[in-house]
Amino acid sequence: MSLDADWRADVDAVDAALIDEYQSGFPVESRPFERVAREIAAETGADVDADAILERVRDLREHGVFRRFGAVLNPPVIGSSTLAAVRAPEGRFDEIAEVINGYRQVNHNYRRDHEWNQWFVVTAGSRETRDAILAEIEERTGCEVLALPMLTDYYIDLEFPVVNGDRFARESLDQTEVSATRISEDARGDLTPLDADLLLAIQDGFPLSATPYADVADEIGATGSGVDPTVDDVLSAVDRLLAGGCIKRIGCVVNHVVTGFTNNCMVVWDVPDDELDERGEAVGSLPYVTLCYHRPRRTEQDWEYNLFTMIHGREAEAVDEKIDELAADHLPFTHERLYSTETLKQTGARYEDLVADGE
Repeated sequence: MSLDADWRADVDAVDAALIDEYQSGFPVESRPFERVAREIAAETGADVDADAILERVRDLREHGVFRRFGAVLNPPVIGSSTLAAVRAPEGRFDEIAEVINGYRQVNHNYRRDHEWNQWFVVTAGSRETRDAILAEIEERTGCEVLALPMLTDYYIDLEFPVVNGDRFARESLDQTEVSATRISEDARGDLTPLDADLLLAIQDGFPLSATPYADVADEIGATGSGVDPTVDDVLSAVDRLLAGGCIKRIGCVVNHVVTGFTNNCMVVWDVPDDELDERGEAVGSLPYVTLCYHRPRRTEQDWEYNLFTMIHGREAEAVDEKIDELAADHLPFTHERLYSTETLKQTGARYEDLVADGE
């Protein structure tokens, strides 16, 4: 299978189940592909075993449908993270982007169509390190930094249905629990040595083998860190990190490019503070909203917005229609639409820094 314009035509029912149904909820047990094989065989009627499922996952990764197989980690819970923005003069835009992107703690940076035109994420092992980086960026660029750490998570997930014709990212996914989850700006600082070693071992994915958790246990034991876990230790640690929010989900992480959801918009809203949780939970439960969270107002910087939403769709016009619907039916408040026009940097957070700085 090759990723040409018609690559979906080569996908059968087993591939479709792996792509659209196993982006999360992958079994946390010693031989997870055996259970997946049984579930897919029961659903599709296909004669597949664990070896066949494993080989299909390998093929889908090799051909670029999956970026990796493993855990999606949650940097704001593990360390201290913030969204930030600067107003970069056009004549210095590339220069300023180069300064910001030079920090390994900056894992995303986008140009957006707004007065605040460069938006980036800083994730560090402590609030002190995070704020020192922001201060240094301000000093080196001469640009005022707008710092907007997440305060409440109403709904955040980026699972994408790929094979079907849905117009929006969550359109046909099962309902996910939505709640007002407070996010501390301070690093947790309560990772066990095994937790820390585990996060480092899995940040780029699990081994694609019949026994991925046992392989991770062996890898950790070979690092010389003094931690030598069994597979049961690793399984318990993964369950614990999932329950604590350090791991968001485990599954096959889809390459965003193949999903077709190339149109997205960050919309910022000025919601009355006493309505924020009620509105945030209601909007977070809508089947076309992929991100919904609370960030602080910065009135001293003329930033009056406190609720952020994102919609990912296959067509720009459809995304705009849903934003109109949000404004008319759910969030009848002042808002601005910040369209992303260029990706300046997009990498995963590096957990060596988070773990070391948080110890």
